[in-house]
Amino acid sequence: MKYGESSFDILYLLFAILSGCILLAKARNRTERLMGCSALVLGFGDAFHLVPRVLNYFVEADFTAALGIGKLITSVTMTAVYVLLYYVWLGIFGKPEKKMTTVLVWLFAAIRVALCAFPQNGWLENSSDMLWGILRNIPFVALGALICVLYLQCRKDSRRFKPVWVYIFLSFLFYLPVAVGAGLVPILGMLMLPKTVCYILMLVTFLLARFKDPALSDPL
Repeated sequence: MKYGESSFDILYLLFAILSGCILLAKARNRTERLMGCSALVLGFGDAFHLVPRVLNYFVEADFTAALGIGKLITSVTMTAVYVLLYYVWLGIFGKPEKKMTTVLVWLFAAIRVALCAFPQNGWLENSSDMLWGILRNIPFVALGALICVLYLQCRKDSRRFKPVWVYIFLSFLFYLPVAVGAGLVPILGMLMLPKTVCYILMLVTFLLARFKDPALSDPL
């Protein structure tokens, strides 16, 4: 299993980072640059957790602190990805920015990051404390749900981005059991694989939008 999972993780990271570089290099407008940024933040953020995880399979060393800190960094960068997805939504669907929605996006993100900063999370010990796993994920789920609803409401306005809300919904469906219960039931960690597939499909959507669809009207 370690070879299959490790190969998948490495290929995913390479794909995410390469996708981000391509999107940024070929961006025709602000929205495509935001897509590229979200891909890079996703790839580099996940690398802090996945690289120590892969090394842990093959290197005789204590990776407890590295895995825990990697989870912290990934928690923060994933929050940033969903903030970026909000601004991608504004650009893709040409929606006027609503102050209340923007405030909620940033509020949920700020609370999530603040909760991740508490020492009770036990990042250095790679703690699997269920209480703090639940607490820090409440604002993250609220943020994800908000972004998911926004894409759901506009699904008929873009054929290309129509399934994005499904990818977001499924990614959380697979992620939450891991975040809350993987410390007690390690096999739940396998759900991170289909969650990652959802992210890959989202990145594929970004790439197809860049290379198959006309440029958006927002200026460079």
